[in-house]
Amino acid sequence: MEIREFLVNKDFENVRLDVFLAEHLDGKSRSFIQRLIEKEEVKVNDKVKKSNYKLKDGDVVITYIPKSVPLNVEGEEIPLEILYEDNDVIVVNKPQGMVVHPAPGNYNGTLVNALMHHCKDLSGINGITRPGIVHRIDKDTSGVLVVAKNDIAHNKLAYQLKEHTMTRVYIALVEGVIKEDEGTVDAPLGRHPVERIKISVIPGGRRAVTHFKVLERYNSNTLVECRLETGRTHQIRVHMSYIGHPLVGDPVYGYKKQKFNLQGQMLHAKKLGFIHPTKGEYMEFNTDIPEYFKKILDILQK
Repeated sequence: MEIREFLVNKDFENVRLDVFLAEHLDGKSRSFIQRLIEKEEVKVNDKVKKSNYKLKDGDVVITYIPKSVPLNVEGEEIPLEILYEDNDVIVVNKPQGMVVHPAPGNYNGTLVNALMHHCKDLSGINGITRPGIVHRIDKDTSGVLVVAKNDIAHNKLAYQLKEHTMTRVYIALVEGVIKEDEGTVDAPLGRHPVERIKISVIPGGRRAVTHFKVLERYNSNTLVECRLETGRTHQIRVHMSYIGHPLVGDPVYGYKKQKFNLQGQMLHAKKLGFIHPTKGEYMEFNTDIPEYFKKILDILQK
């Protein structure tokens, strides 16, 4: 990762943050810089700001630029569980352990590799490494997600995500017994100030809201349904940890000592609902919790 630091002088007072960086980061496009800002890899005076933030004399701007790795993304014959497909969208049930798109360390075996073998007509909005990808779920999170097959569908689905009108419901197994039958976590999220791979609850972060409902209680665990009002990176994992109930098996935000031999967090994207981008109809898809999840619940019930 390349870290660049700039001190703003009077010549750039009242200039937009993205415009300033476009002039100071050689070879970086405006869209690249805006994505960098959206991912909270840019800070002004140690605080996250939006692209349209007007700079002040004396501001200190720090950028965290990931290393660029050239990728040759090819289709691979990998089985896909397709829940629905037409000319505009593909809805799939992603298994635990599958990365959504190629990135450093995971160039093959991803959902994108599988999709590129299955069909060639994917939206190009997110570029060569993330064709068609409207939203993501973590590698070790299983469940349903929608992929766009053209740019029109991509834009309309992305708008629904932005406006928080998509239905996104997850099932999670957490540590400890939650006393309340239901609740809401409304806590802003941003990059951890020290551990950059982590997300944390921080003042001035992006608003994040998770609604949870208890489905079943065990001796020392709770099965919950989590409904996303917003969709930030690692939102459920961080929010549940924040209230003292981290996800079972979570290697980043969970307990250091785990009671089960798991590949990752017990989190499944059970339900996804959206307005079809061309038909205009509401569509909803439900998936059963996978076998690895059921086995742990069976152990807890016994």
